[in-house]
Order: sequence, then C-alpha cells, then structure tokens
Amino acid sequence: MTLDMPGKVADFLRAAELEPAERAALDQGMTVRRGQGYTLRVRAVPSIHGALLARCQPLDGASAIPAQRKARREYENRVNSIAADVRR
Repeated sequence: MTLDMPGKVADFLRAAELEPAERAALDQGMTVRRGQGYTLRVRAVPSIHGALLARCQPLDGASAIPAQRKARREYENRVNSIAADVRR
C-alpha cells in the first residue's frame, strides 16, 4: 500500500530508532514537494504503516507544536482508512 506521510511526521521518524523494515520503508519513500513543506510517499504493507504510526505517538503530546499534532492525525486517518479497506 502506498500512503502519503506528512513531512513533519517523516522528519520525526527519521530521528527515531526504527526497526530495519520501518527504516527501509522510510528510506525508499519518494519526496513530493508541497508548497513550503513536503510529503513522503511511502510504499509498505499496512502493518509497517501501523508500526510507524505507533512510533510517532509522541507527536500527539502537549510538547508537540500544533502543526506536528495535525500532521500525525492526518497520517493516522490515512493509516486507519487502509486498515478498514484491508478488513473488507
């Protein structure tokens, strides 16, 4: 499955300790410029997207800036939508 990951989420995950499969998915992602920021187009199985989403959970905390929280929520919505499609 291919999902667009907001750049703020990708930046956070690049600095995190990831499993080899998660790191490979990020490294193989294609950068798409979006105005001032970017989106990372990541192709991975739904379980990898779920693991990446779990790793960016700190972006939902009070210490994160609002743009980071919004980016994490957007990625969460995308991951949840593919999970729902897989269950069908």
